[in-house]
Amino acid sequence: MLTRLFRPVPYGRLRSTGLIALALAAVVAALLPLTGGGQATAAIGAGPGGAPDPRHPMAAPHEPVVPADAVEPSAPVLPRDGWTATASDEETAAENGRAANVLDGSTATIWHSKWSGTAAPLPHTLTVDMHRTAVVSALVYQPRTTNANGRVGSYAIHLSADGTTWGAAVASGTLGDDATAKTLSFAAQGARYVRLTATSEAGGRGPWSAAAEINLLGDPGSPASVVDLARTGWTATASDQETAASSGVAANVLDGDPDTLWHSRYSGTALPLPHSITIDMKSARAVSALTYQPRRSGGNGRIGAYTVTTSTDGTTYGTPVATGTWKDDDTVKGATFSRTVTARYVRLTATTEAGRRGPWSSAAEIRLSAPANPATAGSWGRVTGFPLVPVATALLPGNKLLAWSAYGVDRFGGSNGYTQTAIMDLGTGAVTQRRVDNTRHDMFCPGIAVLGDGRVLVTGGSNAERASLYDPATDTWSATSDMNIARGYQAMTLLSTGDAFVLGGSWSGGRGGKDGEVWSVATGTWRTLPGVPVTTTMTADPAGPYRADNHQWLHATSGGRVLQLGPSKQMNWISTQGDGSVTAAGTRADSADAMNGNAVAYDIGKLLTLGGASAYENTTATRRAYTVDLNGGGTPVAARTGDMDFARSFSNSVVMPDGKVAVFGGQSYPVPFSDATSSLTPEIWDPATGRFTRMASMAVPRNYHSVANLLPDGRIFSGGGGLCGDCATNHADGAVFTPPYLLDADGTERTRPALTGTVPARVAHGATVPVTTDSEVTSFALVRAGAATHSTDNDQRRVPLTFTRTGPASYTLDIPTDPGVALPGTYLLFALDAAGVPSKARMVRVG
Repeated sequence: MLTRLFRPVPYGRLRSTGLIALALAAVVAALLPLTGGGQATAAIGAGPGGAPDPRHPMAAPHEPVVPADAVEPSAPVLPRDGWTATASDEETAAENGRAANVLDGSTATIWHSKWSGTAAPLPHTLTVDMHRTAVVSALVYQPRTTNANGRVGSYAIHLSADGTTWGAAVASGTLGDDATAKTLSFAAQGARYVRLTATSEAGGRGPWSAAAEINLLGDPGSPASVVDLARTGWTATASDQETAASSGVAANVLDGDPDTLWHSRYSGTALPLPHSITIDMKSARAVSALTYQPRRSGGNGRIGAYTVTTSTDGTTYGTPVATGTWKDDDTVKGATFSRTVTARYVRLTATTEAGRRGPWSSAAEIRLSAPANPATAGSWGRVTGFPLVPVATALLPGNKLLAWSAYGVDRFGGSNGYTQTAIMDLGTGAVTQRRVDNTRHDMFCPGIAVLGDGRVLVTGGSNAERASLYDPATDTWSATSDMNIARGYQAMTLLSTGDAFVLGGSWSGGRGGKDGEVWSVATGTWRTLPGVPVTTTMTADPAGPYRADNHQWLHATSGGRVLQLGPSKQMNWISTQGDGSVTAAGTRADSADAMNGNAVAYDIGKLLTLGGASAYENTTATRRAYTVDLNGGGTPVAARTGDMDFARSFSNSVVMPDGKVAVFGGQSYPVPFSDATSSLTPEIWDPATGRFTRMASMAVPRNYHSVANLLPDGRIFSGGGGLCGDCATNHADGAVFTPPYLLDADGTERTRPALTGTVPARVAHGATVPVTTDSEVTSFALVRAGAATHSTDNDQRRVPLTFTRTGPASYTLDIPTDPGVALPGTYLLFALDAAGVPSKARMVRVG
């Protein structure tokens, strides 16, 4: 049984004692609990009053030790030599509160807004001038440690090249009222000036702002809003290449095969560093990032320090557009350019070998990226900070998103009896935090189902037998009866009857025997299903039931039946009537087990499954996707559709109102709490073609413990990842993706139809509903409000509606009669025009 989930931060690379002290805190991406457990490790039990008690071991099996790369920031801490800091105001009369103190390496000195005499009102700004252009991807804010006054609450971050012109905020959010360092991430880009604007004081104590230290993080190799350029016709040349002892020619970096590689000459007398490889794109085009994939067979030649330069003629190369040092591992690396350039030739020059093994350089693949066209690749909004890592989310009425983590905002462990929650106002971006104690339920790693009346049912997890209800109508949490079988990592779905079904979950509450049971909406009690043994639905994971019964893909249909269509390759029909029963439903075509993949219902009786791996972790993920059609009778028909461009496990998928499916994040080699092998390029699958299209890349990796939700305006929230305590892979934030169906090429929003007049808040199955629009539309769809955790959202489904046109812009919609088609619950009603542009949704309760 584990007693720690993290390792100490390696300090050897840090530059000063002040920075050493800050770096330990800087890797904590979210605040600690405000009461109880502030000093606890990530794997502890519960003490008196529900507070974590390090004397007791945790009550349930938990994750393996955090990998070594999780304790190091994915982006380097930028050296601060030559930097200066200024502020909108500073306290100099009553104390030394000058802005320059945030760069002195000491947490004992601070910048403080003016407070003597008449205090300067909020907002306050603090601006760092790096005196050079650098790629920057995060601001690390260390609050003052000796006094609470002035801790920044709500904030925004702006960038500038000249200190005069500032664009829209690249990040904003709300910070907790504590002294831990906060890493505020945003899309990597070149800038000289970085400005932190404080718009509130965290505790509401006064019109003050303060900071002990400010650091900036550099290039994590993950620029946002770029797309890979097609490499057709390109050529590659190198300063030297190995051809005698192996086929290490430069052309191998463009062949799409990561097992072939370019290698500098090593036979005979090896040529000394530096070595360079040059890509000729054959025509000038905009380019803004380079992706470098090291060789997979051995470490020799992995590039360490590098520069990237560009040319229009292949002769004259300008100043470097990217410089840096890559880690000595086999993960894919990136280099974000300090500015977008127009060039035909791009040259990568290696000046050191990452492991200092010899004077060698190598590369398996090299790709180049260009700024994304919003009309074809979508775009990302600013990164919004949360006061916790959003491990689980549920869309609520009123344009709000509910999120929660565990007993801690950035860590989990034990059975502590309370949960940190937050609600995001999707209109304003404001996030409020609350600790929920009254249900005596630590809701980390739960099952979730959104009930027919809109309440959110949350089961198991760290408090493995508990079940809780959140009522958005009253904004209250309450307890319901405990499950008969304690569980964590279980799957849930609402049934057509309005009851809720749960299955699996050996992560918590003991291993094995996590058979099916049903919660009654009428009585609030549970009944077991002895005819639904979990063993018939498990994968062949080598870890046994602990992993093999996790995160099942469940699709509810008519008569209280459920199709279990994964992650096991074997599919099963489950009846929840009486004692229940399980009937084999065939295999998912030629798919292997696909743990930590997911399934999405994109049409009536039609589902898409995406990615996953044959085991929970530490094995290669798949690029494969499959359709599963339930409309042909008793046996589902599964077929392989187009592959994703990227292998993914721990990803999240969302069905959109036009029936396309977007997939975000994930890893090609799944490892909990790691950002290695991340896929930063979302993809959208089109059911009309069976093909995936790459979208604009994300600014922040979204892997284990991340979420995604369709929003009422047709956009998609993607956030979270981590929850590993004192590590660097906590992502206490999220961002909203705008799909291409809403955008023109210049990034402006396309004209979209609007639902006008009154839409009833509640409709019955089989009802006809009159609606009006401001312009002609060609289709309508209901998309069920989703609830996501651990890559799984069994609640979401899209139901296209049949309708009759009754006037130039008036229609009568037919709500499905069968509650197995439109499960009872809250839906987003969209109208779409002939170009597939959706309206903003109205929320409708069906049933």
